[in-house]
Amino acid sequence: MVAREYDYWLLDLDGTLIDVDWSYPRSVFDRVGDRLGREFTDREAEILWHGLGGNRNEQLREWGIDPEEFWPAFHDIEDPQRRAEETYLYDDAAFVGELDCPVGLVTHCQPFLANPVLDELDIRDWFDTVICCDEELGWKPDPAPLHHAMEQIGVHHDGHDGVYAGDGASDVGAAWNAGLDAIHVERHGHHRREQCVLGDYRVETFDELLATAGAD
Repeated sequence: MVAREYDYWLLDLDGTLIDVDWSYPRSVFDRVGDRLGREFTDREAEILWHGLGGNRNEQLREWGIDPEEFWPAFHDIEDPQRRAEETYLYDDAAFVGELDCPVGLVTHCQPFLANPVLDELDIRDWFDTVICCDEELGWKPDPAPLHHAMEQIGVHHDGHDGVYAGDGASDVGAAWNAGLDAIHVERHGHHRREQCVLGDYRVETFDELLATAGAD
């Protein structure tokens, strides 16, 4: 089992361990569009919500949208409790709660959104530390958030082997920049992402990764 090959695990949250019923992000983008005077198609909303196009700010600028106008509107409209109630845990993510090693969560999701989700799904105790990226700490693929998590769980600069799992190219980049192995979990398929993300492991579910390891 791959889990036993590592001394510690770091994981992303949204799109990796959890996702949300589509009705919620669709309603958010409808309201953001009303505020900005621009409609968002389902495809555009999907790209931004899941980060399918890579860097979200670059994608916004490509569409002629100022990120400094978009993000305040987006976060102002978000409803943390409703989002938490409409969020579900991927079945294959359950193994995280069974890991017998230090485990950290490193997410772009902000505390006012991440905390209600962790409580609603009752998975906070899966993690020895929860790190939410910000301007001060840095954003993936900057390795600083991962290094901070490693310090928090006591594995920084001690020769232990670790891995970071996430669903985006920035997650893989952060893992490699931090000197960790990278697991890319492709929840949406390459045809929807319109690019292929490389990683030390490339899987559609954690079950696939763990089953393959077990067969070896």
